[in-house]
Amino acid sequence: MIGILGKKIGMTQVYKDSGKLVPVTVIEAGPCSILQIKKKDTDGYEAVQLGFDEKRESLVNTPDMGRFKKAGVKPKRFVKELKLAGIDNYKVGQAIDVDIFAAGDFVDVTGTSIGRGFQGGMKRWGWHGGDASHGSMFHRRVGSIESGPRLTRITKGHHMPGHMGADTVTVVNLEVVKVDKEKNLLVLKGAVPGPDDGYLVIREAKRLPKGSEAAKRRLTPPPPPKKKKEGAWKKETGLKKAAKPAAGKK
Repeated sequence: MIGILGKKIGMTQVYKDSGKLVPVTVIEAGPCSILQIKKKDTDGYEAVQLGFDEKRESLVNTPDMGRFKKAGVKPKRFVKELKLAGIDNYKVGQAIDVDIFAAGDFVDVTGTSIGRGFQGGMKRWGWHGGDASHGSMFHRRVGSIESGPRLTRITKGHHMPGHMGADTVTVVNLEVVKVDKEKNLLVLKGAVPGPDDGYLVIREAKRLPKGSEAAKRRLTPPPPPKKKKEGAWKKETGLKKAAKPAAGKK
């Protein structure tokens, strides 16, 4: 299944049919336009390039404008390429709507986390810090960073203060609670990365939760083909089966 692009609207909570109150994220998903189709014989791989959220032509440079005109769609703000197998069912200019998902499905959502700027180790890595008393002189500062008396260097990947956030984050196995095709809304259980109005990529979940109905459907093998009844081949071919020779005759 192909994925879809969307924009985070915000979080709220809804009651499920069982009466359970669950936190959900509301996403404006689609409609997305197919801008380009990557083929294995020409590009070396198979993928579909999607565009979402229209913008003014005055904000588009000449090369990108040519790509949008070739696809026959209006300029898009968010363009992303999704790899998939089997691109024969898609064509340039085709619209992808939110109804590719249904309630009960599971999806993986990729977005850019909220940027926090330069942060200290206590906020960035959860350090406990020093004593908060008056004479501590330590508080939130960095302590010893050497790896020992024998290893006279700082180990690679040591937790230190630095830039926090603004990373590409993927949250997996979010359940689809509701799909509203008229308003292009996708309601997912739980939180997704990024701020409100942040762009997201929603794909079909790769690893479904064990025991879920979606996992059972994926693991259930297709039914075996039905055996043809004896004599059915006569109706298909219109031929008569040759009679067996009598015993003792050749």
